[in-house]
Amino acid sequence: MTTAAPDLAAGRWSIDPAHSEITFTVRHLMTTVRGSFTGFEGELRVADDPMASAARAEISMASIDTRSAERDAHVRSADFLDVERYPSMTFTGTGVERATVGRRARTPRFHLDGDLTIRDVTRPVRLLVEFHGVEGDPWGGTRAGFTATASISRRDFGIEFNVPLHGDKVMLGDTIAIQLEIQAVLDVPAGTFDGL
Repeated sequence: MTTAAPDLAAGRWSIDPAHSEITFTVRHLMTTVRGSFTGFEGELRVADDPMASAARAEISMASIDTRSAERDAHVRSADFLDVERYPSMTFTGTGVERATVGRRARTPRFHLDGDLTIRDVTRPVRLLVEFHGVEGDPWGGTRAGFTATASISRRDFGIEFNVPLHGDKVMLGDTIAIQLEIQAVLDVPAGTFDGL
């Protein structure tokens, strides 16, 4: 990663929610429903040895948006996210390694392993992360861009609500496909704070 991402300086990088997004898809009957979470914050702590870097994020469950107010209200209920009891989901990175997939890709790819907690249930999740490089912004800052993808089983987190259909079919799929588009700002360079 040191040679593949030489411009990713050590330090604390804060996620810029105005230029980032968290989206997901799930099967509904024969098609796919798309949604997003609009309330979130997080940071990357890039170490001098990038493979020792850390990441964390917290996402507001109530900020879900599937472009249907009625559906969003149901998903916020105890049938699904139960946002009154569990207002946040969190991700804490536990390790980074170079991805063996996409070796010929134009951008470096890595696996970010971590613990995802939804409704007080924690499960390991592996993100495939694509690094898009570092650029200066018009305000004198330094920004890095990433795309990350993963798939989870909602049953693994105790979200089992469904509607039976004919035969053994059900209305909703179990697999949730997640995509993150992250723009992070270097706000504390290495050597000026503890924690790496």
